[in-house]
Amino acid sequence: MDKPFQRKGSESNSHVGRDFEKKIREYFVKQNLPLDSGVTVPIGINGKKSHSFDLGNKDEKVLVECKAHRWTEGGNVPSAKLTVWNEAMFFFYGSPPGYRKFLVVLRDFSARRNETLGEYYVRTYSHLIPADVEVWEYDESEKTGKKIK
Repeated sequence: MDKPFQRKGSESNSHVGRDFEKKIREYFVKQNLPLDSGVTVPIGINGKKSHSFDLGNKDEKVLVECKAHRWTEGGNVPSAKLTVWNEAMFFFYGSPPGYRKFLVVLRDFSARRNETLGEYYVRTYSHLIPADVEVWEYDESEKTGKKIK
């Protein structure tokens, strides 16, 4: 079966996401910040409803959303994917105050654009990123993380 929206070489997009979350969890453990999967907190602007973040730590008051998206094969902006990043910003905006909030994205560099997808997002969507949200890039080959906002 042809799966045009599935990442090449992967079993499924959900496997890509779970594998990325695992790498992010391991990275932050090495930074002395243990994270649990599926941390649920009440979010909302007018009323509250439970939302499960990819990772978090209720004791340390940390919430994490992980996104393993890449530039398109043709080097274009994956605009449909970035709407999911914007959705994460909305969830962070409606989350409880006092939490440290991370959007952790896969580092994917475009030589044509001379920037990573994360840098592009911060540059073009900064007006949607709440002030208390940190945007981080994770380099899979180097196993390193870097705060970019």
